[in-house]
Amino acid sequence: MQLNRRNFTGGLTALAMSGFAQHSSLARRGAVMSHKGYGPLQADPNGLLDLPKGFSYRVISEFRGTMSDGNRVPDRADGMGCFAMPDGKIALVRNHELKATHFDDGPFGNAPSTPATYDHSNDGKPLVGGTTTLLLDEQTLAIEREHLSLVGTIRNCAGGTTPWGSWLSCEEDMTRAGDGVKRDHGWIFEVPAAHDGLVDPVPLKAMGRFNHEAAAVDPATGIVYLTEDRNDSLFYRFIPNVPGELAEGGQLQAMAFASDTIDNDSRNWGETTFQPGAWQFVRWIDVTDVESPKDDLRERGARDGAVKFARGEGIIFGDGELYFCCTNGGAAKEGQIMRYRTSRFEGQKEENAAPGLLQLFMESTDRRQYSYGDNLTIAPNGHLIVCEDQYSATVDNHLRGVTPRGEAYALARIRVQTEPAGACFSPDGRTMFVNLYSPTKTLAVSGPWSKAI
Repeated sequence: MQLNRRNFTGGLTALAMSGFAQHSSLARRGAVMSHKGYGPLQADPNGLLDLPKGFSYRVISEFRGTMSDGNRVPDRADGMGCFAMPDGKIALVRNHELKATHFDDGPFGNAPSTPATYDHSNDGKPLVGGTTTLLLDEQTLAIEREHLSLVGTIRNCAGGTTPWGSWLSCEEDMTRAGDGVKRDHGWIFEVPAAHDGLVDPVPLKAMGRFNHEAAAVDPATGIVYLTEDRNDSLFYRFIPNVPGELAEGGQLQAMAFASDTIDNDSRNWGETTFQPGAWQFVRWIDVTDVESPKDDLRERGARDGAVKFARGEGIIFGDGELYFCCTNGGAAKEGQIMRYRTSRFEGQKEENAAPGLLQLFMESTDRRQYSYGDNLTIAPNGHLIVCEDQYSATVDNHLRGVTPRGEAYALARIRVQTEPAGACFSPDGRTMFVNLYSPTKTLAVSGPWSKAI
């Protein structure tokens, strides 16, 4: 198959990200600049989601609603991707971050298990983490079908779309067989968006067993970039043997700085060793024993010189560049956004002569402007949109816009005690879909997304 340079939603979003990449300046040092965004947020009379004037939302799916297959909408909706489908339809594939103990929050009720369940707990109950798929009319947003598409996994947190029309659903869990379950966990599973029903749950073991968060595919090369949600996480890439055929195996690698004289810690916790706005050339280290029964990929990689990141989470790919969140990075531990510019020889033997570049694009110093960024996407006007996921007794989570100059602003405020997750855009750029994590609500948000601000 041939991969062309576009991302999963088609040309509009790719062009927007390309504009973001071409016009972004160095992040200002030591602060997050603020921006007026789309204007002040208007209080939602329903107490769910405050938005700027000119924006509106509707709830299209929610916890315990009955799906087309007779199952219930599960709880803890997290990462999500949107896909163009034939005949004016679009598909959403939505993760559900459910643990082995969350059976009552899963899709089954009193229904029996299915042969396509990946794993069961020791008491025989199917594990209820996985994905659901929604088929919608792109114009009316009416749901035409909603069904369970992957089940039997644990804590499907984020993931990423592929240019060939599938969702990579990532387990953020390292449970071993015998620890209350029958099989090892910590894998990536592929879910074709067009599949009607449950997929055969095949773990992509060559892509590594670790505390997976998100994934992004470079459509020009088929290389998959992977984040890891740990305080001492690494940033990985997977070079497939056959682009577009991840089950055929490949090589997993971890990012390191090209120079041995640079501190390999990007977190800036003790002291600022990676300056906001700074660029560094990188190299990539082969990772071995990727099934990692000891859960030590990151430790082995760091000993070999791989860069440490502060809880790598959401990731988005554009034209030759990608951005990913480090949730609690920075001196204030309020979050960072990293920017990686690929080599023109990415993944090839000539790469060392023209290596890729990593930039600390943004580092927050004030939770009122940006706090604990998690999932992220790109809007049609070229701004990043980041889902906050604060870790405090009472949260005040927002959807934050981030301009190409690293200026943060409030795009929306979540009025209930949960996190936004899975933000993504319809192929025509008119609608942003986003989840409220728990209880599950999937929202369709309309507004002047293409407006330059």
